[in-house]
Amino acid sequence: MIAISAAMAASLNVCSVFAAERNLSMEESNRALVVSFYDKFFNQHDVAEAAQVVADDYKQHNPNVPDGKAPFVDYFTKAFQDNPARKSQIVRSATDGDLVYLHVHATSGPTDPGSAVVDIFRVANGKIVEHWDVIQKVPEKSANTNTMF
Repeated sequence: MIAISAAMAASLNVCSVFAAERNLSMEESNRALVVSFYDKFFNQHDVAEAAQVVADDYKQHNPNVPDGKAPFVDYFTKAFQDNPARKSQIVRSATDGDLVYLHVHATSGPTDPGSAVVDIFRVANGKIVEHWDVIQKVPEKSANTNTMF
């Protein structure tokens, strides 16, 4: 029992140390950078301007999109030319260290129910250096009355 209590106390101390080390000012700066980038890139389709905050060696974890800033920009330039009505509304955002999380409602046009997206960006030295996403289609019918947003 004493060993369990000591282990629990030690883990609480570790958690409080990590919580105390967060730089909320830096996290908010990263969040603002990503939100601004996202709006310019995915809503205004101002790809060249928005991509100025993307690192040249940008690492992409979506298997449909290539690594690197130039291939990323090329991929979405074509996607926006093919579908100029494509939009992505940020519903909420959060940070944790160098990561910025976005919960997004992405649509391909006004009649499209769209997809629920969670985008995760890693920021280093004022640049977006890495990205992950999880995408789920919004169904026509739901088993409950809750929205996905």
